[in-house]
Amino acid sequence: MSLIAIVGATGTGKSDFALDLATALERAGRTAEVVNADAMQLYRGMDIGTAKLSLAERRGVPHYLLDVLDVTEDASVATYQSAARDVIDDIVARGAVALLVGGSGLYVSSVIHDFRFPGTDPEVRARLESELAEHGPGLLHARLRRIDAVTAASVDAQNGRRIVRALEVIELTGEPKAARLPDDPVPWREHRIVHLHSERAHLVERLDARVLEMWRRGLVDEVRSLLPRGIERGVTARKAIGYAQALGELHGRMSRADAIAETQQLTRTYARRQVGWFKRYRDAVAIDADDAAARAAELARLATLD
Repeated sequence: MSLIAIVGATGTGKSDFALDLATALERAGRTAEVVNADAMQLYRGMDIGTAKLSLAERRGVPHYLLDVLDVTEDASVATYQSAARDVIDDIVARGAVALLVGGSGLYVSSVIHDFRFPGTDPEVRARLESELAEHGPGLLHARLRRIDAVTAASVDAQNGRRIVRALEVIELTGEPKAARLPDDPVPWREHRIVHLHSERAHLVERLDARVLEMWRRGLVDEVRSLLPRGIERGVTARKAIGYAQALGELHGRMSRADAIAETQQLTRTYARRQVGWFKRYRDAVAIDADDAAARAAELARLATLD
C-alpha cells in the first residue's frame, strides 16, 4: 500500500500515529514520508496554535507541505490538491509510503478522491465578495442554505470565503450539488484510511487543555511576531482559531480569559464538524485513539500491507 491517509478530529493524535507508523514500516523494511493535510499548518510562523511538529519532533521522517505559505497568502484547496498529489507521486515513485496526515476534511478528500474543482469567474466572484463585505457571511449562508442545505450544513456559517466559493460554483454550473463532494467518490489512487476518534468527553477535556497550553507556550507572542509579516492582511490566516482570539487580546478587544474561552469553544465546534466529515469515509478503519491495544494492532496490520 503506497498511500495511507490518517485523519480525525484535532487532538486525536494523528501526528504521533503517523510517526509510529513510519517506525513500524521501517522495521518491516519500508520507508514512509508524511504529507501535511492541515490547512493552517501550510503557513510559515503559525506553529503553536496549529500544533505543528518541530523539526526535532519529526523523528527524522520527511514532512512535506508545511510552511509553504506566507500569512498574507490565501490557502486554496485546488492549489493544495495539485501540490499534494505531486508530492505523493514523487514519494511513491521512490518506493516509499506516503502518509497523508491531517484534519482538514476537504483537503484530505481533494487528494484521495478523484474530485475536479469547477472553474471560477472573476465577475461572479467579485459580486459575491462585495455582498459579503456589505452584508457579512450570515446573509450569504442563509442563501446557500435555501439553495443547497446539504452543502450549507458542511460550511461554517462564519467562513465567508467558503460560502462565496460554494455560491459561485452553484451559479456557474447551475447545479447545487456541484459545490460539494460526490456521495460516492471515485478514488484518485488506491489507499487506506485510518480514522482516529476519541470519546467526546475525553476529547473535550484534551482540547480545552490544549488551548491553555497554547497560551502558556506563547501563542500571543507568536501572533505578535506575525504582525510585521502581515497576518492582519491575510484572508485565511488571521481568522484561524486561536490566532483571531490572540489578535483580539493583543489589540485589547478581548481579555485573556475571554480569548482562551472563545478559542476553546470554537475548537470544540470545529472538532464536531471534523467528526461529522470523517464519518463519511465508509471504508475507513476507525480506531479509538485512547485504546493503546487497538492502536498497536492497527500499526502492526498497516506495516504488513503490500
